[in-house]
Amino acid sequence: MADVDEPKTVRALVERGDILISTVGPFVRWGAPAVEAAIDAGAHYIDSTGEPAFIRQVFEHYGPQAAVAGSGLLTAFGYDWVPGNLAGAFALRDAGPGAVRVDIGYFNLGGGISGGTRASAIGAALEPSFAFRGGRLRSERTSARARGFVVDPDTTRWPMSAGGTEHFALPALYPGLRDVDVLLAAPGLTATRAMPVLSLALAAATRVGPLKNGLQTLVERRIEGSTGGPDAAARARSSSVIIAEAFSASGDMEARTRLEGVNAYTFTGIVIAWAAATVAAGGLRGTGALGPVAAFGLDELATGVAAAGLRRVG
Repeated sequence: MADVDEPKTVRALVERGDILISTVGPFVRWGAPAVEAAIDAGAHYIDSTGEPAFIRQVFEHYGPQAAVAGSGLLTAFGYDWVPGNLAGAFALRDAGPGAVRVDIGYFNLGGGISGGTRASAIGAALEPSFAFRGGRLRSERTSARARGFVVDPDTTRWPMSAGGTEHFALPALYPGLRDVDVLLAAPGLTATRAMPVLSLALAAATRVGPLKNGLQTLVERRIEGSTGGPDAAARARSSSVIIAEAFSASGDMEARTRLEGVNAYTFTGIVIAWAAATVAAGGLRGTGALGPVAAFGLDELATGVAAAGLRRVG
């Protein structure tokens, strides 16, 4: 049995060429032993995190080590943040070289979320986040920005900014990019309106050591006590929409991509399995920390995402 508090037990699980899948969370607290074990063994690594601080650690700290070791690191390879990478890449490809900005919105439509997801989201808000602005990565708190997306002709929703793998992966693929915004809608209107205030309060709390530590303890207890995500019936009643919009330097929208399909939890489970099977079959296109498009190619990723239940409809 492996225990993240005893890293040697995690390392004993993997050998060169293996694929290690990590779903431990919060990843900032418990995620390091798995990624370190994979690098040490020369194994490939996939995780389900959505936490900005851990994502940044994987790309900036572990990525160079993994490249030397021959390991591929696929962090945040679930609903957070695979679909936005795909939609953003489609929009930027369609827009052409004049695109300098891409905005990506994630929208869960019904179905609810697990107690663990709520707790993990609060935990992520306790850690620094980031955005890609003015041609470079900048530190920024979660929910620092918001903008409206027309989700359907009668509905405009206002998701809040968050740090995703898109901020690392898309500028590497499209060097002309100056700005990348990734925005995530809360599951309900009340929660969406509350997020900026909650984010400010949590940002203030992180500056008080004992208060931050107390909140982190509460988050961990909430995750441990979570009964899991929505059941099959609830997932079947819900869906997801991801929208990416690419803009020119003058602010004109040059292209728009829309993905639609299954509940976030359903998608995450299937797409991680698809990624693992594809890596095992030799389909990984690089080593180090990789975004989804760089890892598999745009068309192959689109096939995998569609198989997991999200398809391009616009």
